[in-house]
Amino acid sequence: MSDSIRDRRTQYETAGIDVHDLDPDPLVQWQRWHDEALAVGIAEPNAMTLSTIGLDGVPDARIVLVRGAGGLGFDFFTNYRSAKSRQLDVHPAGSATFGWLDLHRQVRARGRLERLSAEENDAYFASRPRGSQIGAWSSPQSEVIADRAALDRLVAATEERFADRTALPRPDDWGGWRLVPETWEFWQGRPSRLHDRLRYRRDASRWVIERIAP
Repeated sequence: MSDSIRDRRTQYETAGIDVHDLDPDPLVQWQRWHDEALAVGIAEPNAMTLSTIGLDGVPDARIVLVRGAGGLGFDFFTNYRSAKSRQLDVHPAGSATFGWLDLHRQVRARGRLERLSAEENDAYFASRPRGSQIGAWSSPQSEVIADRAALDRLVAATEERFADRTALPRPDDWGGWRLVPETWEFWQGRPSRLHDRLRYRRDASRWVIERIAP
């Protein structure tokens, strides 16, 4: 390992958080932190690292954009034949990590995943830009393709197919997933790596907030 990586240090000089600072509802607290990240200009504050269980049992992860955050959890959209969807069909559990490092903050959420309804999928697909709709029809997501030109040809064929359509229908194999958290952790960086970590866990119908060691 190079010395520049080994010796790089950033002191997190923040006020910290305690149990009484957090909203009783973790999703409300997440929304508060998300809005603060948006306000200071952090790029894509709705980006989360989605971790799943691979078909070979090995963890897999990628960054996706949250397109809905409601009472049940986080929604994102993809091809239902993609690698992540095939994994979730077999192991419908995963975790999300949000990293807002400019604010020295991180949020983790773990839970089950479920497919969104056809009505929810249709509504979101209709809101997408036409280019994104064309892309959803064109790309055989996660499959091997020969080169970029092959993808360009698929896009051109889709554009020709729907040339006379203002609004494209949603492909049958495209839609959303919802991560429904069962545990949360809100992390605030502190000096000397003695960070604040506050965890929400379910106890029957209520959330219990507790501090855990850094």
